[in-house]
Amino acid sequence: MINPKPEVTIDAFAAVDLRVGIIREVQPFPEAHRPAWKLCVDFGPELGARWTSAQVTNYSTDELIGRRVVGAINLGTRRIAGFASAFLVLGAVQDDGRIVLLEVADDAVPGSPVA
Repeated sequence: MINPKPEVTIDAFAAVDLRVGIIREVQPFPEAHRPAWKLCVDFGPELGARWTSAQVTNYSTDELIGRRVVGAINLGTRRIAGFASAFLVLGAVQDDGRIVLLEVADDAVPGSPVA
């Protein structure tokens, strides 16, 4: 089990922009050091589509495309094996290292803030 992180203020937590998105495209990412997919996620008309690298290869492309996810969209862009990963998709880290994506209701609108 992963140890708890230090306490943060509510202001620090509120500064993270968490949004609902829908995975529209999945591409292989063989250049990544750890197994990963490249995901294109649609965050609605105001925010548009953004790409990320995600270590969620325990899901097939068919399981991912069309799935609603939560993304932290204001953490900046990170270069991963030459790829610009523009947000962080959220999931629960299991003891064996697998990432289980957070569940989002089917009626959650892309771009909606997560509170």
